[in-house]
This record gives sequence, C-alpha cells and structure tokens, in this order.
Amino acid sequence: MMKRILLFTLTAITLLTGCGNTSKHSIGNPYEVLVVCDDNIWEAPAGRALLYALDTDVPCLPQSERSFRISRVTKSHFKGSSKAFRNIIFVDINGDRYTQSSFKFTRDVFAKPQVYMGIQSPSMEDFEKFVTENSQVIVDFLTRVEMERQINILEESYNEKAFNIVKEMFGCELKIPVYLNGNMKGKDFVWFSDFNDPKAEIQSFMVYSYPYTSADNFSRENYIHMRDSVMKMNIRAKRMDQYIKTVDWSVVITEGSYRDRYIQVARGLWEMENDIMGGPFVSHSVVDEINNRVIVVEAFLYAPHRKKGSLMRKLEAALFTLRMPADELIEQSSHLGEIVIDGSMSDTE
Repeated sequence: MMKRILLFTLTAITLLTGCGNTSKHSIGNPYEVLVVCDDNIWEAPAGRALLYALDTDVPCLPQSERSFRISRVTKSHFKGSSKAFRNIIFVDINGDRYTQSSFKFTRDVFAKPQVYMGIQSPSMEDFEKFVTENSQVIVDFLTRVEMERQINILEESYNEKAFNIVKEMFGCELKIPVYLNGNMKGKDFVWFSDFNDPKAEIQSFMVYSYPYTSADNFSRENYIHMRDSVMKMNIRAKRMDQYIKTVDWSVVITEGSYRDRYIQVARGLWEMENDIMGGPFVSHSVVDEINNRVIVVEAFLYAPHRKKGSLMRKLEAALFTLRMPADELIEQSSHLGEIVIDGSMSDTE
C-alpha cells in the first residue's frame, strides 16, 4: 500500500518566512478558507474531492458543526480584496508544468496574517487522488494555523492572575484568556472559569497532577478514571449527587507532540450526573520529569444555546501555551514550519 511521508507535525519547528513584505491586514474570520479554483475543476470530481476534504465536522462535539467556512473564486476574480483573505488555497492543475502532485505553503504573501497554500498537480485525476489521500493533513494543517494565531494572541494578552496561580501550584506556565476571572483550588488541582458571569454558559480550564508510575498512566482507561476522580472530588453542583463525569463512549485519545514533548490528547463529552448539563472537552496530558508526575491541562465548555466549534478551538489553543518546569531553559518557536508533500516521497509496504 502506498503511503505518503508527511513533513507535518505539531512539534515546534523553524518558521518558514513569508515571501511578501506587506503591511495590509488580512480579512475573514478564523476558520474561513478561500479556494481559488476555476469552474471546470471545482465542478469536476477533482474539485469535489477538495470540497469534501474541507467540509468536515469539528471532532467530538455534541452536535455536527463544520470545520471551515468555505468560499471560492475563479482565478480571473482572484484580485483586490480577495487576495487579502487569511487562508487561501490556490489550485493549479497543469500537465506541462508539473510531473507530480504537491502541496506547499508560505505566509503573508498579500496580507498579514495569511497562509497561502498551493496544491499543484499534472492532471485532474492525480489531483483528486492526492487530495483524497491527504485530506486529513490539509484539515489538520489549516486548523493548526488558526491555533497558532490564537496562541500568538495569548502570548501578548493573558490572565496574569491565573498564570501566577499555576506557576505557584505546579511550577508550570499556562496562558489562558483574560476573561476567565474565577478560580477554585483543590489538592493538586485548580479550576479557572467565567462561572461568575451571569450568562447561561461556562468556559473553563483546569489543571491537575498525579504521580507518574508507568506508561500505563496513559491508557484510555486510566485517563477516564483519573479525570472522573478529579472532577467528582473538585467540581460539584449545588447538590452532592451532582458532579461532572466523562461520557465514556465519546472519548477519543490521540498522540501528539509540542516543544519536543509527548502529549496525550483526549477529546470527548462530559455530562453532569443527575442534571441536564453537558458539553465538549479537550485535554493535554504530559509528563513532568523533574517532579515525576503527570500534568493535565483541560478546556471544557457549557454553551447550550450557541455553536461550540470555534469557541472550543479558541480554548484549545491555550493548552499549547503550557510550559513545563524543565522547559525554562528551552526557548523554541511554536510556529509551523515548511510543509511539502509530493508524490516522490512515498514508499511501498
């Protein structure tokens, strides 16, 4: 089976410098994508493959929500304000120019911040195959670009009180949104939230730790057990029989890396025992080697009357600002590096 070797990772790597020196500010909202593609391609199976790749759901939400808002212009109409769009995918199919399909990006070509992604292919058939095989890479890349932008915002403006609490309790650094003014502490646990806000929704972060004993700490069963134990002990409603618990079947565990660290990423749904409250969550679990413990940072949301996808992604970006005690001597960029995927980088198994 042919497989692509994808030079893409959440690990901090060197930033690819954009080829434009522009001061024009990009337009569009987070998670909006402009596709530059002519009608004959867009309406063919090749264009449909790109549409289907982008038209996916945000993972692990209680209701279906699209990952991206997609707009399209033809190449002849790609001018003026359309060139200032924050995320651009430029489709170029040309058998005289290309011998294989490839996917590359650069930054800030026409505006800032901007990512300009080019997908080149020698034929419609090759383009369809290439995009279909790499659909998840495209989605993950564009999602990570938006996460990075939110991380940059948090690096400049964050909740200093929460930062100091996490530093004092865990020896770690974490930058969360400034509006999460409430906090509640427990043993090796702290909860930050806007629960003092009168509106009928709650945005929350929590940080907790427990001793690291073995790789079994990162099993799915142990993760759910530890989360439920921490929640039941520290976060309750007005009645003692009302507490947050994990919806077991909803939990999806994946592996990632950031700042050269292994991260266990968990997504899923939570609900309140003996109540009707519930919502999505996402967490990162990492090992603190200096103190021989596992640190877990989590964002979770209760927002029954609004869409949750963009808000959860905004909260999730804050998880990537976590710096462990051993990271203080390591200064690395959190930005994405160059990504190149082409047909020559493949092997057979």
